[in-house]
Amino acid sequence: MASPRLLCAFLFILTLEVSLVMGAPTPDCGPIQASDTDRIQFAENLEFLEAEFFLRAATGRGLDYYEPSFAKGGPPPIGAKKANLDLLVGRIIEEFGYEEIGHLRAIIRTTGGIQRPLLNLNAQNFANYFDQAVGYKLIPPFDPYANSINFLLASYTIPYLGLVGYVGTIPFLTGNTSRSLVAGLLGVEAGQDAVIRTLLYERGDLLVLPYKITVNEFTNRLSEYGNKLGMCGIKDEGLKVPLYLGAENRTNSNILSADANSLSYARTPAGILRIVYGTGSEYKPGGLFPNGANGNIAQRYLHKP
Repeated sequence: MASPRLLCAFLFILTLEVSLVMGAPTPDCGPIQASDTDRIQFAENLEFLEAEFFLRAATGRGLDYYEPSFAKGGPPPIGAKKANLDLLVGRIIEEFGYEEIGHLRAIIRTTGGIQRPLLNLNAQNFANYFDQAVGYKLIPPFDPYANSINFLLASYTIPYLGLVGYVGTIPFLTGNTSRSLVAGLLGVEAGQDAVIRTLLYERGDLLVLPYKITVNEFTNRLSEYGNKLGMCGIKDEGLKVPLYLGAENRTNSNILSADANSLSYARTPAGILRIVYGTGSEYKPGGLFPNGANGNIAQRYLHKP
């Protein structure tokens, strides 16, 4: 949990450094103008991602098997498959997948929904992201579907992006129905994130085989890389942090990622797109969304002259 006084200089340097690397000298960190419907439909992109990743990993079947109308004709994901999960993790991830079906249903009933975007859930796509996070090519390539620890690490940022996105959305919603829906979505996303982080924390000192990197080290690298891509300062922290980043500066455990007052971080749509695209730019699709996300907000960035 970050202390602003100790981190302000670091954040300035980090933002400047990343801006130069990513070619975005002035990252968009402020609020956007958008309707409640557009804001909720932007979040639907992440709900599609979670639904397909969790359902296919746990059951071998995707959204089209359970609720084929929800995709509205959007293409099936690339590369998603059943993961080699132990009984406990498999049961948890299966439940998460069913929860995402409910989330999509609620969003569609409230806003009409959007077409499912093309999702790239291929193992090689995750391997590329993990290579960037650790700073070198992992050998063999990281495979999220190989075992429970790998899958939990691959899932580490996914519900969390939904969480920080909803935290960033709620203050700008104007309708009671919208606020009620997003509050309900936020509660479950936060729960999923907490479960994933707890399961990883329990295994924090274990080496992720065959790499000489512990679970805790992987989470720190993933959080740091997410902050670099998303820009706009620290919005994510690993599972084990220096004491000055821990809750009330009294612990180095960091099961829940939060700010100096233990409040959840918030991200803007632009910041989320920079991360899920894996490009550091909301204007350049790639990563998990090779053709870009759908809905008016995401398309606004893609079609900006």
